Amino acid sequence: MTTKPFITTESDGTHNVNLLVDGIHCPSCVAIIENGLKKQQAVQTARLNLSTKRLRVTWNGALELGDKWVELINGMGYSAVPFDPTTAETAEKKEEKFLLSCLAVAGFASGNLMLFSIPLWTSDSVEMGAATRTFFHWLQAAIAIPAIAYCGMPFYRSAWKVLRAWKTNMDVPISVAVILATLMSLFETVTFGSHSYFDSAVMLLFFLLIGRYLEARARGRARSAAHDLLKMMTGFATVLHEGGKQEIIPLSEIKEGIVLLVAAGEKIGADGVVISGASEIDTSLITGESQPRKVNVGEALFAGTINMTAPITMRVTKAGERSLLSEIIKLMESAEQTQAKYVTVADKISGWYTPVVHFLAAGTFIGWMVFGSVAWQVALLYAATVLIITCPCALGLAVPVVQVLASGKLMRSGILLKSGSALERLAIITYAVFDKTGTLTLGKPTLSSTHSSEQLQLAASLAAHSKHPLSQAISKAYAGQLLPLTVNEVQGCGLEAKGIKLGKRSWATQLADDGENTLELWLTEDDRSPIRFTFADQLRVDAKEIITTLQSAGIKTILLSGDRQEVTKDIAKKLGIEIFEGALSPVQKTEKIALLKTSGAKVLMVGDGLNDAPSLSSATISMSPASAMDITQNAADIVFQGDRLQPVINAWKTAKYSQTLVKQNFLLAILYNVVAIPLAVAGMVTPLIAAIAMSSSSLLVIANAIRLNARKS
Repeated sequence: MTTKPFITTESDGTHNVNLLVDGIHCPSCVAIIENGLKKQQAVQTARLNLSTKRLRVTWNGALELGDKWVELINGMGYSAVPFDPTTAETAEKKEEKFLLSCLAVAGFASGNLMLFSIPLWTSDSVEMGAATRTFFHWLQAAIAIPAIAYCGMPFYRSAWKVLRAWKTNMDVPISVAVILATLMSLFETVTFGSHSYFDSAVMLLFFLLIGRYLEARARGRARSAAHDLLKMMTGFATVLHEGGKQEIIPLSEIKEGIVLLVAAGEKIGADGVVISGASEIDTSLITGESQPRKVNVGEALFAGTINMTAPITMRVTKAGERSLLSEIIKLMESAEQTQAKYVTVADKISGWYTPVVHFLAAGTFIGWMVFGSVAWQVALLYAATVLIITCPCALGLAVPVVQVLASGKLMRSGILLKSGSALERLAIITYAVFDKTGTLTLGKPTLSSTHSSEQLQLAASLAAHSKHPLSQAISKAYAGQLLPLTVNEVQGCGLEAKGIKLGKRSWATQLADDGENTLELWLTEDDRSPIRFTFADQLRVDAKEIITTLQSAGIKTILLSGDRQEVTKDIAKKLGIEIFEGALSPVQKTEKIALLKTSGAKVLMVGDGLNDAPSLSSATISMSPASAMDITQNAADIVFQGDRLQPVINAWKTAKYSQTLVKQNFLLAILYNVVAIPLAVAGMVTPLIAAIAMSSSSLLVIANAIRLNARKS
């Protein structure tokens, strides 16, 4: 299958492709694939997420190189295909089904082997007799060898693939340990030895498979938000042709400019505008708001949202990779694939795994043979135990699972991470710097002065012809019938129609500016007295509450605004912000933040993302409220939807808790290896206990991470 249809191209000419990689089970696999790709000259970045098995490759050059990356990964002993939600989900279910089948066979074989093991455990060779003991060993071999051959397939296949490519992974030592225990038992049986370990080998596989199966299920629960969002882009849409003819097509075939009929309850398949009908739209996927939004003719619709109440027709303006939903998915994927500090640490530690574990196993065998005065079978068993118990999986899963769960949780509340390290940086902030317009305020002026219906009708009849925010505020304030006027817009001044003007004071009235710099428009008509319309930018309803919460948590708040000092002071006083400064240019804001950082502060900048790009980029971490149309133009690390500031607190609390979980996971993984490895080398752990311990360590880390979903923001 060619990767070309799945490749996206950025504005700078770089290409991206997301691949589903099968056969990865540990950080060693991740390191092999990433390092192999990074050695290619054209590749800029390659990041494989262990918890979702999704690989994102960015490169310069020809589109056809996407196929080369797939061939390269397959040559390493893994299997790579273009990522799509259906393929991923099918692969997950197939893997779970096979693991469950192997687990059932291993459990059945273990139970039967126990029946023959009990007599061997409870009597010696004198009581039982050598011939009877050998007969029981052969019965065990008859049950165990087929079971070991089948139940070990998940490990053998993975190990063989990487060994064939002169690589190694976690399944190599596991396979070596199981095969060693089996061959040693067969040798003992053939030579009429006293001991065999068929029961231990099968039980070992049984517990390893329990861990592998539960881990696969747990990873399903920790599936990425982007993975789930991708499923929103599958399905069908109804095209409405001229003459009323309807045609059902896949969402992937939607083109810009076509007309879609969207029935009540149906998913909207592309971005567009309503051309007939009125309905309510569930926009929670895009905005995080649970309240349906009413739409009429001319209003915007976005892919992935749901038409709730009545059929509508829409014209597609953006389809496929250009839709808002696709852009959100790109942001989510970028965040999930970005290496956070802890991910880098885990990757480096895991890179030592293969040489260290084999060195320890070999050292254990030689040590017991030379200094332990034990039979070679016992020394080999101890070495096999070391191979099994030394596992980097818990360490490798410590960060990615938390990162994926956190980004998914935030996305469901309308908060999008654009960087994988964003939560790490947000968790350590000591200062929160806010812009005013569009951040602490809504950035949407509303009419504050009172007028007669006649005055409002005349002003609204002119204002309806402009997209200026103040004109739109007048239009929203008047719901009656408009006058049929021929209106001209005078650039930078206002609107006029046959002796009627609506616009700036100096242009509409010839009056001098009073210096107040108030948001205003003036309406004049022939010889009548001019009428002043004033406007106010409303504070976000929870702005004061959010500022108070941050201050209570010991985070210092600062207001930096480009607006006049008097206005900035008034807003700061209303919100309880003691440090504030107005009349600042974007460059001056950036300098203020840089000064804070120089003093050791960890600065969160919250700005509207349009004129605050320099200060957003200079802060330790940045957040931005963004309308749906602005989301892809934002310079912030985190983008949140809606008219409230609560997402700032939700993101901060999630960041704090997720970093706590990451540290706990690292501690659990390190403690496990610190305790388990010496015990195995000392011969105090059996292969069976080692298998249980290894599986439990990974499951414990995943279970700890899943606590994030149970916690309220």
